[in-house]
Amino acid sequence: MQLRPEALDGHLAKGLAPLYVITSDEHLLALEAADKIRRAARAQGYSERDVLTVERSFKWGELLAANQAMSLFGDKKLIELRIPGGKPGKDGSAALQSYAKDLNPDNLTLITLPKLDWQTAKAAWVASLQQAAVYVEIPNVERPQLPAWIGMRLSNQQQSADRQSLDFIADRVEGNLLAAHQEIQKLGLLYEPGKLTFEQVQDAVLNVARYDVFKLSEAMLAGDPARLVRMLEGLKGEGEALPLVLWAVSEEIRTLLKLKSGMAQGRPLGALLKEYRIWGPRERMMEPALRRISLPTLEAAMQQAAQVDRMVKGLRAKQFAGDAWDAMLQLALRVAS
Repeated sequence: MQLRPEALDGHLAKGLAPLYVITSDEHLLALEAADKIRRAARAQGYSERDVLTVERSFKWGELLAANQAMSLFGDKKLIELRIPGGKPGKDGSAALQSYAKDLNPDNLTLITLPKLDWQTAKAAWVASLQQAAVYVEIPNVERPQLPAWIGMRLSNQQQSADRQSLDFIADRVEGNLLAAHQEIQKLGLLYEPGKLTFEQVQDAVLNVARYDVFKLSEAMLAGDPARLVRMLEGLKGEGEALPLVLWAVSEEIRTLLKLKSGMAQGRPLGALLKEYRIWGPRERMMEPALRRISLPTLEAAMQQAAQVDRMVKGLRAKQFAGDAWDAMLQLALRVAS
């Protein structure tokens, strides 16, 4: 059965299922959920633990053997199967389907996976696990949800902060939820319970954001120049390869241009989004972005991207002053503004 992450505590208080699956790209939240299951298992007498990690040399017979083997001391056993790549392969698919159909009542199994892409999520082995297991899918905490998430975590340690302070923390820990957790814990150690002032937050919180080049397109689509500038500066400071940044931005501009051109020809946006395989959060951002950005702006941006590419390759581009990173910023702001 599918279980919301926030319902896990209540579920565990009622008893344990024989099989759990946790899937998420948020390592902190996945670890916390797994820890809750481990604690509940220990409290219920699962004192032995086998940990299996699916790597290149992994043999799926190890999972079946662990499930069939008796505990050395006659105790109940927790079996953890970690699949960091998210794709078990042909042998693994068959093994997981077989495993889900023949669970050992003396064992509790915990399978952890990264967030599955849309194609993998439709696989037969995933369907088997969803049917047999308590299946916990933990979504990413995106930038718009981050201040509320931080506020909730502060509340758990009897502290609170105003929106300015929450946004300040969010800006400095974006893309690094583990660092956010650590900064929140630090606030709990430094200050008494109650409402934190902005000055206290500013003094305590470090700038530990990790910027994802593909999130840059999200800021550009959302028309958020301040976040865009902050992310570009962060990527530059982290030593990100400028050709990759330019590629990500150029691809988004090219996609916008295709969509805008198709709409100008009278084609419905829904059909165009389906044709270009755009879905999820990115799909929801496209319509407002297309309303805001004109076709001439996108055409000019593509020409500008070509000029930035020349600068990245060490060729002169008279249109831009400064270095290639400055030109990259001008290009991204043209679309975001």
